[in-house]
Amino acid sequence: MPKFSANLSFLFTGLPFLDRFAAAARAGFRAVEYVGPYQHPPGEIATRLTDLGLTQALFNLPVGDWEAGERGVAILPDRVQEFRDGVARALDYAEALGCRRLNCLAGIVPTGADRRALEATFAANLAFAAETAAGRGVKLLIEPINTRDMPGFFLNRTDEALRLIETIGSANLWLQADIYHMQVMEGDLAHRLQAAAPRIAHIQIADNPGRREPGTGEIAYGFLLPLIDRLGYDGWIGCEYHPTTTVEAGLGWMRPFL
Repeated sequence: MPKFSANLSFLFTGLPFLDRFAAAARAGFRAVEYVGPYQHPPGEIATRLTDLGLTQALFNLPVGDWEAGERGVAILPDRVQEFRDGVARALDYAEALGCRRLNCLAGIVPTGADRRALEATFAANLAFAAETAAGRGVKLLIEPINTRDMPGFFLNRTDEALRLIETIGSANLWLQADIYHMQVMEGDLAHRLQAAAPRIAHIQIADNPGRREPGTGEIAYGFLLPLIDRLGYDGWIGCEYHPTTTVEAGLGWMRPFL
């Protein structure tokens, strides 16, 4: 049966970050994920995970200046050292939090940039990060994101991500499959998930339109979640959606799968 993780960067956003862990546990979640933990000492987060019996499912490598609109630095040729420093920092946090998966956001394409140069930088950075993470027992993931929610994002489609993974050739480079982004950019979800299944190391969900709870829109999660089970996926499924009202009021969709 599916195991659901609460994305604290989307759920419980009215609470201070460190208070969201208890809110997730009260709502019945057994794991959490979020954009990044870097504004808080790892010990403070680790204490909450331990005290509440929560698993740290996933977080991202440092993404640059989020408030300024940055969404990763992995494609940027002039920030390779910053990227490498970020890998080291993320792995230290992952060790402290018992987290076995890190996601690498590619970044926004700068105006006028040569995409071939960006892809070469991305590939070299991913090869470095995947090897470094493997030495610490952590899987490195990449995530395609739709261009409507994140205009200019470099990596947008599942097939692009899989080709990149194959080209780099690392056994420790995996796909984060966000079904909401996949629906916006590609559709044909069952086929996409079946084709990508051997390289999927994390899944995230939301419905479309509106990025709301499953069951509020066009995506047939009543079909897709059992399919994901049949494909042999046994990892966490991150709930990365904007609650229509409150998290607790919108959890009815989950009950048939628990």
